[in-house]
Amino acid sequence: MADIVEFKNVIKEYIVGEHKLRAVDGISFSIAEGEFIVVLGPSGAGKSTVLNLLGGMDTVTSGEIMVNGKNIAGLSDNALTEYRAESVGFVFQFYNLIPTLTAYENIALTKDIVKKPLDASELLDMVGLKSHANQFPSQLSGGEQQRISIARAIAKNPAILLCDEPTGALDSETGIMILTMLQKMSREKNKAVVIVTHNAVLAEAADRVIRIKNGKIREIIKNDSPKAISEVNW
Repeated sequence: MADIVEFKNVIKEYIVGEHKLRAVDGISFSIAEGEFIVVLGPSGAGKSTVLNLLGGMDTVTSGEIMVNGKNIAGLSDNALTEYRAESVGFVFQFYNLIPTLTAYENIALTKDIVKKPLDASELLDMVGLKSHANQFPSQLSGGEQQRISIARAIAKNPAILLCDEPTGALDSETGIMILTMLQKMSREKNKAVVIVTHNAVLAEAADRVIRIKNGKIREIIKNDSPKAISEVNW
């Protein structure tokens, strides 16, 4: 598998009052297409900052982030907007669905963002919610809303799916369903899936685990025999 992402000595600093906070401290790693990556670390470790940098929602202080051979750290605001629209799908803990749009419309709105979106009806069917197409978010359970959120992220047909605690607001059974779906995107659709979480058990299902603490990578573990989500002892 070819690498599609490479972090090269990335540093991210914030100014807090009179102090400089280094949230990400010189990290380097790569991600290949189709990889199922789990980023682990305690709260405040810097893992969500890494996700935001890769997603183009924040900018580096120094270093390079190469995505398909292009350094996104050097892009203009307009180019970053295009990168977020075309290359990255986002799945958050809280679903960020538009409450005045139906399930179908929340997915289909990607046609206004990207040139070649996937079919919203097919995606609804894929996440098992075709019969819910005309329901509004308030009429859906948390798990159903998260499945719509995933379908919307996939609708852009991005190379990378970035997931920040995607099951944090769900019960365990629904969470397993969501994680199974994300792993399926990696295995069957060749998407690079990056999940930021504090749940160490998920490491058993990852192709690689990146452990972050105090803004630094403590270790990167390659898993030669990753488990299916259904095989993990939750």
